[in-house]
Amino acid sequence: MTMSADYATADGLQPVASLTEFFRDSVDAAMAANRVVLDTQTSHYVVNLLTLFARSEDFYDAGPEGPELRPLALMLADAVEARTEEEHRFALQRVGDVALFVAGFFDDFLRRAPVDVGYYVKMGGGAYSTLAGSIRGTLRGRVMSDVFEELGAKFTNMVDVLNEVRDSARGHDVEDALRWYEAWVRTGSPRAARLLRELGIEPLESARNRHEH
Repeated sequence: MTMSADYATADGLQPVASLTEFFRDSVDAAMAANRVVLDTQTSHYVVNLLTLFARSEDFYDAGPEGPELRPLALMLADAVEARTEEEHRFALQRVGDVALFVAGFFDDFLRRAPVDVGYYVKMGGGAYSTLAGSIRGTLRGRVMSDVFEELGAKFTNMVDVLNEVRDSARGHDVEDALRWYEAWVRTGSPRAARLLRELGIEPLESARNRHEH
C-alpha cells in the first residue's frame, strides 16, 4: 500500500511534478463530482495529508520487523493511555488520518481484512470529532477545531471523495459494481449509490437495514 510520484492511470504511469498540486486538483474535482463542500482549511488539510502519506515512511509505523500499520484499536488505546494531553491528541489525529487514508484508497484491501470499511468510517470519524472537542478553546483549536469537526461530520463523504481520486486514475471493471454495492450497504455512501444508479442498479434501503440489524 504505497504511492509514488508516478501515479498509476489506465494508460500506465503518469509522471507528476508536484504531488501536492496533483492531489489538490484531484480532490477539487472529486468534491465537485460528489457535491461535497468543505471549508478551505479542511480541504487544505486533506490535500496535505495525502501528500504526506504518499511517502510510506510517514504512513507506516516503525515495528520490530520493519514498517507496519498498527490496528486502529491499538492506536485508539494509545490515546486512552496517553500520559499527556498532547500525546492524547496526537494519537486521536493519527487514528483519524490513517482511517481516512485507508478507507479512501484501500477499500479493496479492507474487503479481505477482519474489519470492513464501515469500521474505519466509525473509528476515524469518531476520532476526529473527539479531537475537535478536545482542542476547542486552545491556541491550536482556534485554527484546527473546525477542521477536525468537519472531517468527523463528513467522514463518509470524504471517503467517497478519496475513492473518486483513486478511481479517476484507472478504468472501472466488472468488480467495481460489487465493490460499490458493498460500500453502500456498509456505509450508506452517496457516491456508491450514484455510481450504481449510473449502471442501472437501484440500491435498496432494505439491504442496508438487514446489514445494520
